[in-house]
Amino acid sequence: MFSGTTECFLLAIMAYDRYLAICSPLHYPFLMSPDTCRHLVALCWLTGVGTGFLPSMKISQLDFCGPNQINHFFCDLPPLRQLSCSSAHVTEMAIFVLPVAVLCVCFLLTLMSYVFILSSILKFPSASGQRKTFSTCGSHLAVVTIYYGTMISMYVRPSAHLSPEINKIISVFYTVVTPLMNPVIYSLRNKDFKEAVRKAIRRQHGHCGVRVRGQVFIR
Repeated sequence: MFSGTTECFLLAIMAYDRYLAICSPLHYPFLMSPDTCRHLVALCWLTGVGTGFLPSMKISQLDFCGPNQINHFFCDLPPLRQLSCSSAHVTEMAIFVLPVAVLCVCFLLTLMSYVFILSSILKFPSASGQRKTFSTCGSHLAVVTIYYGTMISMYVRPSAHLSPEINKIISVFYTVVTPLMNPVIYSLRNKDFKEAVRKAIRRQHGHCGVRVRGQVFIR
């Protein structure tokens, strides 16, 4: 809960950063100063701690007197709550309402940022300028689509409506796939990274060995 909430707010802050860079480029250095960035990141982490604390506290107050094996590959809150033998109505509401509130707030903030970005891009006179500007948001949009899509399908509706196997498949995307893709997606916007990949590919194709009488000649 702590890590997931922090990433939601970080994605919303990144969307706001792109909005300022595209829609207010002259004010960007002032509005997104290093101190402002540090304060926003600290706020994301503090919000994540606060959001993860309440469900954890509610879960810790439940009684567990039956099976102790969770039908999941990590200790997620909904399958853990299902093992409890005590009344868990308040806990269920905390687990359901709090993630929904966080997801909706962060998703709406991200959506609003991109609505303003899109409206600003459409005012550009040249199509090439529009494509170049919008391409700077492509990596962030890819991560947002995967992350929010899986998180919303997992937590916005009660988990009872989904089978345990579907829950586990969905969880793989936001706990494994998205973190693995983040470095690749964001690095594809880096010119040094792309040049290093090109050099590695050229080196791989250029070093073709021909074996003649036990010796290898490089051409």
